[in-house]
Amino acid sequence: MAPIVESIEISRRPEDVFSYVTDPSRLPEWQVSVVSVRREDDGPITVGSRAVVTRHVGGREQAMTAELAELNPPRSWAVRGIDGPVRGNVKGTIEPLDDGARSRVTIELDFEGHGIGKLLVPLIVRRQAQKEVPRNQQKLKERLEKGA
Repeated sequence: MAPIVESIEISRRPEDVFSYVTDPSRLPEWQVSVVSVRREDDGPITVGSRAVVTRHVGGREQAMTAELAELNPPRSWAVRGIDGPVRGNVKGTIEPLDDGARSRVTIELDFEGHGIGKLLVPLIVRRQAQKEVPRNQQKLKERLEKGA
């Protein structure tokens, strides 16, 4: 299946957007299904940093470990799920607009199913994500444009 891809324009500099979207502690502020986030390491966020992200998925809470796979400030980042039956893989890009005064954020989301996850991905997870990703981006825009 093709990844879920959504873009939105935000009236904030790419550096501001990048700092916000790559901070795992901010996920519950702009991602609808995120219940909580707990970093597994301390210090600055770098490639290899991990966080346990608990989400509402299909009517229940599911904890998953996510690892930062790529970090290219302020242009792109990637996160990959490393455990659980459903593993999300995210690629984010930030494109400067209006000489860097605004940004276009594109998020590409795909899933790998393992075990029971092979059934859950097409039946529940992708459907939920297709509804959620545009809402998440709208929340991201609202948070950043209000000065978060």
